[in-house]
Amino acid sequence: MKQTLLIVSLLASGFIGAANASEVVSTWTCSESKQFKTTGTTEKVRLTWESKTFDMKRENSLPGSLRYKNTTTGHDLVVLGNKAMLFNIKSGTRLADFCQTAEMKTGKLPHLFADAEPFTQN
Repeated sequence: MKQTLLIVSLLASGFIGAANASEVVSTWTCSESKQFKTTGTTEKVRLTWESKTFDMKRENSLPGSLRYKNTTTGHDLVVLGNKAMLFNIKSGTRLADFCQTAEMKTGKLPHLFADAEPFTQN
C-alpha cells in the first residue's frame, strides 16, 4: 500500500512539474529601466508588473497590433511587431514604453505572439 501511494505521489508531482516547466516566461525590458514578465497563450496572458500579477484577455485591436486588457485593474498591454507598451487606462498613464523581449531585440517575434494574427510570418 505504501509503495502504491509513493508511486502515485511521484507520478502526480511529475505531471505538475511538467506543466509548470512547459510554461514559458518572457521578460520584457523597457525604456527607463522598467521591466515586466508575461506567460500564457495568445488569447490569455498573465502579466507580472511591479511584483503584482494580472490576468489579461486578448481584445480586438488595430491591424498590426495585439492588445490585452484587465478591465478590473485598467492594465492594457499593446504589442506591435517591434515593441510593446503598457498602460493603465483607468489612471490614464503609460506605465512602460518601448518594451522588447530578448527575441525581439534580435529581430524575431516574441514567443507568445509568433503564431498570432497579424504576426504570422509567411
